[in-house]
Amino acid sequence: MHGVHPTRVLVLAAAAFFLFQSGVAPAMAQGPIGPQAPPKQPDVVRVSNRPSAPTDQPPIPPEEIIRRFAAQEDQLARLFVGYAYRKTVRLEEIGADGRASGQAELISGVAVTSEGVRPQKQTGETDSSLKILTLQRDDLEALSKIPAFPLVSSNLPKYELAYQGKQPVDELMTYVFQVKPRKLERVQAYFSGLVWVDDHDLTIVKTYGKWVTETGDIKADAQLPFTIYETYRLPVANKYWLPSYSRSDASVDNKDVSVPVRLVIRWDQYVPIPADAKTETPSTPARPQSPAP
Repeated sequence: MHGVHPTRVLVLAAAAFFLFQSGVAPAMAQGPIGPQAPPKQPDVVRVSNRPSAPTDQPPIPPEEIIRRFAAQEDQLARLFVGYAYRKTVRLEEIGADGRASGQAELISGVAVTSEGVRPQKQTGETDSSLKILTLQRDDLEALSKIPAFPLVSSNLPKYELAYQGKQPVDELMTYVFQVKPRKLERVQAYFSGLVWVDDHDLTIVKTYGKWVTETGDIKADAQLPFTIYETYRLPVANKYWLPSYSRSDASVDNKDVSVPVRLVIRWDQYVPIPADAKTETPSTPARPQSPAP
């Protein structure tokens, strides 16, 4: 596996997605990890139902790339539950100037100490300046149920994956695949969108999409309007590409005015949980799991 520069972070603003030549609009702009520039209303990726054939083919057959990144997803899904981390959720209402006119932030997670594994201090509940929406502790629980690794090997038969071409992501070059469920069900939700796969390590470094059922798009929380998430991963321990930054943009109606809103989720301070560590009460918050086979 190649080394990773310390500043190598997946923080690009998604450029016009030239790989999708069949009715696909420019990719949604992505906010950086760390201090953010004033946000602006992003474009929305619209995935074509019948993407055109890519003009170039990878040196490895697409089927082999899929097999290899799914095997990586199997490993990452197992590793993820063995890490402690801090999770920060920020909800913003965007004003006419493109800046946050109101926001609330909640922090959760676990920390590893000499005494074992303990919940981190929960913060943010009293600092809300939101005027339309609210951000509650229950929202954290709902957002935790969004699967972080939908394309594990056991789930591949449930999806159609189509190679779309290559695209740079920060300092990486990636293979891009469109992902569609083969069949929708009423109860089970499936991922629908795009994945970006590093062309060297053959691991997913970015996803963009939503969860769908037979009855329509799924919201992580009925109180929040977000359905489409753009998620970036960073190499933990210089080799495990785990979630780092996720963003979703939507709008809500308020007195006949549509107000842009944004949800930003960050994962950081990853630390392996020792095998013999004891977890204090309350227990570790629910973590995203791969969809049931």
